[in-house]
Amino acid sequence: MQNVEIATIRAEPIGETATVYAGDYLNKLSGETIERECRQKLIAGAKKLVVDFSETEIVNSIGVSILLGVIDAAQDAGAEVVFSEVKSETQELFEMLGLTNHVQLL
Repeated sequence: MQNVEIATIRAEPIGETATVYAGDYLNKLSGETIERECRQKLIAGAKKLVVDFSETEIVNSIGVSILLGVIDAAQDAGAEVVFSEVKSETQELFEMLGLTNHVQLL
């Protein structure tokens, strides 16, 4: 039997705004958890998703593609996506890849 590690992501709903904390390393494992959490919040009626990157040191390419999925799901649900507390290196990456064309940075 293989051990499967599940990433733990904090999420806090506040009215129609849900904040999801990205953790320290945004990769496939944590990204899938973030995406699942965001989709659950959208289904529950969130109109604004805030992804908090205050603890995030690294975002890999799979993490970026998962964030694009979150953005698409939010747009389909008529919700806004905001990235908060993004470190300058990660902000540069997001700008270079065009994510900042679809989200607000706080």
